[in-house]
Amino acid sequence: MGGLTERYISLFEIFDCSGMRLRIALLAAMGVAVLLVWLLGSVLTPFLIAGAFAYLFNPLVGRLQRLGAGRTTSVTVVFSLALIVLGLAAFFIVPAIQSQLARFIHNLPRYIDEVRRVILPMISEVWPGVSHLDLHSVQQLLAQHWESAGGVASILADKLFSSGTALIAVLMNLLLVPVILFYLLRDWDHLIQWIGEQIPRRYLPTCRRLCIEIDDKLGHFVRGQLLVMVVLGCIYVLGLWLAGLNLALVIGFGAGLVSFVPYLGVISGLMVSSVAMLVQSGDPSALIWVVIVFAIGQVMEQLVLQPFLLGEAIGLHPVWVIFSVLAGAQLFGFVGVLIALPVASGVSVLGRYGAERWRASRLYAS
Repeated sequence: MGGLTERYISLFEIFDCSGMRLRIALLAAMGVAVLLVWLLGSVLTPFLIAGAFAYLFNPLVGRLQRLGAGRTTSVTVVFSLALIVLGLAAFFIVPAIQSQLARFIHNLPRYIDEVRRVILPMISEVWPGVSHLDLHSVQQLLAQHWESAGGVASILADKLFSSGTALIAVLMNLLLVPVILFYLLRDWDHLIQWIGEQIPRRYLPTCRRLCIEIDDKLGHFVRGQLLVMVVLGCIYVLGLWLAGLNLALVIGFGAGLVSFVPYLGVISGLMVSSVAMLVQSGDPSALIWVVIVFAIGQVMEQLVLQPFLLGEAIGLHPVWVIFSVLAGAQLFGFVGVLIALPVASGVSVLGRYGAERWRASRLYAS
């Protein structure tokens, strides 16, 4: 009987029943937050976008402050540079991507024919069943999806510009993001301090430790992976452009964008660029340059980008990231995508903390 009692006592130690009221309050607050996200998704969108940019830019503001600049001056400098970069990207890069994407869609039937003529015979030697794939049906299916997507886009555009209220809402969101971003950056330290003051003093050390871990994990993944993706994208775009590929910008940018999943960017980029190069040049020897480009990118990622930009810290697992983004999109749409990574980081850290408490309990040791 005494052993059973000790087991129940150790269970109480794990969950810390003395703080049960606080836990109930936290669960209630989380429920209210989920309800608000579900009800006010469209209203929260500009605030979440601005908050994500503020989280990314705040370290730059902090560095300028450490160099002696004031908070408002530092925010103004970072904010102005961000607007200039985004403006230049929108003016120069977006039209080029749109043009190459339209060319890719136009040449899609030729790419499928090239896969049927060249790629499938090579693969069928290893996997005979591949030769029986009905690529004509795949081509028709893709064409239907592109046509339906174009039709939906046209309908949405007509609705948007024919409805003054919808157009005003979009313009207001576009204008609200930079305004909210500026004020969030300016008052970031005060917001963090205010949140810390609301935490009960008894739990402050534990909450501070967990928040630091979440910030390290989230910041490590978002900032580090973002830099890796940008640098890899630039390497792929430059290399494919030097190799003479017309779709270098779209394919290189796309390969860099999905490189947060290990080997997905290099494999998908190599496959798509190889087919595009065969269709464009008709010379199989031109594939050597494509392979060299992605080999250089892979070597740079493993030997330079990963060690220097990500270091030895362990970020979020790629499978967990993919699941979190898909689950967030399914539950809350675009807002769910925006909050997926912060929530995933928090759940990961809290899960590790719960496992740590469990292993330190007397029930685990008994």
